Amino acid sequence: MATQTLRERLSGGAPLVAVSFGDEDPAGDAARARDLGVDLAELRIDWNRSAEPADVLAAVEPFRAAGLRVLATIRSRAEGGRWAHDEDARLRLFESILPAVDAVDVELSASGILPRVIAAARAADRPVVVSYHDFDKTPGEEVLAGTVEAAKAAGADVVKISTMAHGPEDLRRLAGLLVRYDSLIVIGMGTEGSATRVLFPVLGSRVTYSADGDRPSAPGQLPFEETVRLLETFSPAYAAARGAGA
Repeated sequence: MATQTLRERLSGGAPLVAVSFGDEDPAGDAARARDLGVDLAELRIDWNRSAEPADVLAAVEPFRAAGLRVLATIRSRAEGGRWAHDEDARLRLFESILPAVDAVDVELSASGILPRVIAAARAADRPVVVSYHDFDKTPGEEVLAGTVEAAKAAGADVVKISTMAHGPEDLRRLAGLLVRYDSLIVIGMGTEGSATRVLFPVLGSRVTYSADGDRPSAPGQLPFEETVRLLETFSPAYAAARGAGA
């Protein structure tokens, strides 16, 4: 069971390794995540078979009962998700689940609901990850910096930038964000970006996302066990946190 809250871990110190889950087998997934020592369970509610709040809350409960930190994501289709309903329904679902999870992730591009999701998170005392995804490319430095600034201005506790990496220049551009800003999650997707899933947490990226076995939820993800092994090798802070059960 985690000894530090998600807010505490997001604010500094050792990074977290996340694994994403749907609602196919919440009890089994929660038990496996607990046994593996998953740092953060990202519940991809946009993958769920039902978008009814009661059904979603029932799928969240086993993860809470297992003592896992829970990040709830309802990803839009525009940014790689499967949410098939309108924005009013997505807002209502965010508002319903916020008291039952540790944090939520909402896209910067979700301008119609973003202010109200952040307000609901503030009322529930939950941190908000404001995210940006580009599955085709890594934009230029000015675009990336502007995106971070806009997300922070909107009220993000943590800003997530995830872009497709096509070579060393993209990796340098993404690494530059970690030097320039605090409270970021930065990921280079794809084969060229796989190294960022281990090296960027060492540089300060707050969360890295890993695969549940051989089922990656985004291009370039490494299996959870491999990600943990590599981070324990290269990050003394992460190895210490794992050893302490933090």
